[in-house]
Order: sequence, then structure tokens, then C-alpha cells
Amino acid sequence: MVSENVGNKMETRNLDFYYGSKQALKNINLGCRDKKVTALIGPSGCGKSTFIRTLNRMNDVIPTTRVEGEITLDGESILGPRVDVVGLRKLVGMVFQKPNPFPKSIFDNIAYGLRINGMRHNKKIEEIVEKSLKEAALWEEAKDRLKDNAFGLSGGQQQRLCIARMLAVEPEVILFDEPCSAIDPIATAKIEDLIHKMREHYTVVIVTHNMQQAARVSDYTAFMMLGELIEYGETSQIFTNPQNKLTEDYITGRFG
Repeated sequence: MVSENVGNKMETRNLDFYYGSKQALKNINLGCRDKKVTALIGPSGCGKSTFIRTLNRMNDVIPTTRVEGEITLDGESILGPRVDVVGLRKLVGMVFQKPNPFPKSIFDNIAYGLRINGMRHNKKIEEIVEKSLKEAALWEEAKDRLKDNAFGLSGGQQQRLCIARMLAVEPEVILFDEPCSAIDPIATAKIEDLIHKMREHYTVVIVTHNMQQAARVSDYTAFMMLGELIEYGETSQIFTNPQNKLTEDYITGRFG
């Protein structure tokens, strides 16, 4: 299955991925549309998280892994040996399942990426910290606590802090790996609201086990199973008129 390449911000073609001798992804052809939200659904172990970790080469840190095929960002390969992986991860940011703030103040969590990228102008850093916290809907809750340790925030606030930290370095693509699995329903609603707003400026890819969440936040949905892409299409079509029996069985709860 090949998704149309018109309007794709990122795209994989004939993508295979291996952990040692075990093949985890098989011939994945998938386009992530520019300034749209693409949801990846499927049972545990089907390759969803492995797939999004190929998009910013996070899998590179795991020994004995191997990738074959093509992955492009704006039509340019991200797999070549000369690709600046640090620069790639700045452009393709990632938010993980569990919040992972640094053991620093709220302010320094967000300023960290700016400083390691060479920014020294304190006024500019302050402006970006405020802007990022506002984009992550955390400014009102955190503006009087910027010098406090980030570990003092609630789980949902910590996750929004991690989003703000990523936004500060101006990514173009945002990857979410089950960002709501470790937070409560109220915090989940805030994250989902953020994702809705993000499509105005960013290309978003989200892995989720929650089918209702996929239906709520995404424009496109890809269903994966056993390392293969089974079906991809507009979310409304996937959930109301799936073309593949496996997709229908998963969405209706017959397995998974």
C-alpha cells in the first residue's frame, strides 16, 4: 500500500527495520501529510513505536538495529551517513509515553535546548520560554514557578513541559508515542486540545492504543499489525468504512 506523496512532509518507501535478525517493520510505505495529524493504531508489538522512532533515527542508539528502504523529510533522505542526526532530531521532535523532565527548574528545562544550540541572549531565551509554555498551555500554571524544580509539577503538567521544551527549538514534525498513557483523563483532554491546535503549524504523528483518541485528534489513520501497514486513509473513512477485514475486526474490538 502506497499513500499519495502529494503534500507529504515525511514519507517512507519500502521501509524494513530489523532488531538483529528479527524483522520488526516490513515494507512500510506511508506518507505523513504536512500540517495534519496522522495516528498509528494497532495491537501491542505491531511496530508502531518502532516506526515513529525511525522518523527521527532514535533507533540508531540501539545496537544491532538495521534499516532498509527510504525515509524522506521534505523530499530529502534522512538516512544518509552525512545526515546531521542532532539537527534532524531538532526538526523532528518527540514526546514519549512517560514525562521525562530534566532535574532542573521549569525555566532551565526549556532553555536547555536553546543553550546547547548556542543561544546566549538571555532576553531572547526568556521570550522563547514564555512563548513555548504558552503554546503548551502551561504558562498560566507555571509563570510564577519558573525557578521551581520541574519534578514539582503534576504528571500532566510535566508532559506539557516536555512538549514546551520540544517546541522551543522550533521543530517541523512532532512525534507523540502514546503521550497520554501515563496521565489522567483531565490532563489527557488538555494534551488532545494541544494536538488539535498544533496542526496549524506542525506535522504531527501520534501512536495511540486509544481508538477514541485516534478518532478525536487525527486527520489520517494508519492501522498496523505484525510489522506491516494494513490500511491507511482519512480517519473518518478508516473508522466508518474500513476496506480491510483486519482493520474492521480491530476497530470493532474483535481482537487487539
